[in-house]
Amino acid sequence: QVQLVESGGGLVQAGGSLRLSCAASGRTFFNYNMGWFRQAPGEEREFIAGINWSGGSTYYADSVKGRFTISRDNAKRTVYLQMISLKPEDTAVYYCAAGYGSGSSASDFRSWGQGTQVTVSS
Repeated sequence: QVQLVESGGGLVQAGGSLRLSCAASGRTFFNYNMGWFRQAPGEEREFIAGINWSGGSTYYADSVKGRFTISRDNAKRTVYLQMISLKPEDTAVYYCAAGYGSGSSASDFRSWGQGTQVTVSS
């Protein structure tokens, strides 16, 4: 399994931007499809973005489409989530995940990071 570590979270004002990174260990990173999820207090974990192993295909939840961009650098074993036009409702713990599935369900992913907190103030 691949080990994942997220970074880049923090406090930002509404309308601001952040870029999250997820560094992976293991030489098989390029085999995995990658995803970003988030979980707000009292809410279920929510899929927000996914990218296939090559980076040639991406998909997003409607709630973030046009504002968030997922990308990956297989040479650096890192996946990114660029977030712009942030809203208070984007406040959550953000998790990256790796798996072989191509869907948006948590069951499509087998490895998870520990999460990074994103807080958007109004």
